[in-house]
Amino acid sequence: MDQLIRIVEDSFKTERQQELPEFSTGDTITVYYRIKEGNKERVQAFRGVVIQRRGKGMAETFTVRKISDGIGVERIFPINSPFIEKIEINKRGKVRRARIFYFRNLSGKKARIKEKRDYSKKSN
Repeated sequence: MDQLIRIVEDSFKTERQQELPEFSTGDTITVYYRIKEGNKERVQAFRGVVIQRRGKGMAETFTVRKISDGIGVERIFPINSPFIEKIEINKRGKVRRARIFYFRNLSGKKARIKEKRDYSKKSN
């Protein structure tokens, strides 16, 4: 039964949804989200830290948190949303948990996340 559900979900995935980059908790990303206002349509950028990813398959979502005018703002995006134009990874974060809800209570310098170093690149 599980295998049958997975086959159906894979058939519904579009090429664009499979092109999204791999990101995880602690990464700073920019989500370009399409917004409809009346008969107008525009793309709004939402830049923040991924504090969780949950679900799997078609029901997978991720939560992004940013500080706007000193107030914490969180937004939940479905991975398979047709309104997501693109996702840009700004910084890879090094965290030890899958869900960093403790991040909500931190402010100032304590709210910084260490950057993950990529040592696989060879420089000559």
